[in-house]
Amino acid sequence: MATWREFAEASPELAAFGAERFDSTHVAYLATERKDGWPRVHPVSPIIGQGHLFLFMEPTSPKGHDLLRGGRYALHSSVSDSSGASGEFSISGKAVLADDPAIRAIATEAASYTPEDRYILFELTVESALSTVYEDGRPVRKRWPGRDA
Repeated sequence: MATWREFAEASPELAAFGAERFDSTHVAYLATERKDGWPRVHPVSPIIGQGHLFLFMEPTSPKGHDLLRGGRYALHSSVSDSSGASGEFSISGKAVLADDPAIRAIATEAASYTPEDRYILFELTVESALSTVYEDGRPVRKRWPGRDA
């Protein structure tokens, strides 16, 4: 697992595309695993700051309970329209509860909104990343760490 910084250092072009797709004007979709093993999907606002990828959430959020229990997640960017012209970006990895005040300050400063004091914070590590853009109607994919899915 890599931090966002480590991922960006290893694959700068892919990370830059991901940061663009995860910017604060786009909703992303977080997939977690419920206690009974079924998947759950949540709209979220990812935050990238100082080499970290964060999510704030209500402490009672089902997605938070899922992440505290197992930590595994997948995160997919929204697309601009049904053609996917803006491209897609997805990552997967583990989420870790971040309770260090210095880390919270980084996330709060990088956020496009003011997180409530009651919100809990997770840092997302990156195990794999995938982008898809369409050139002449054909999908062009880039992967990190470069293995087949």
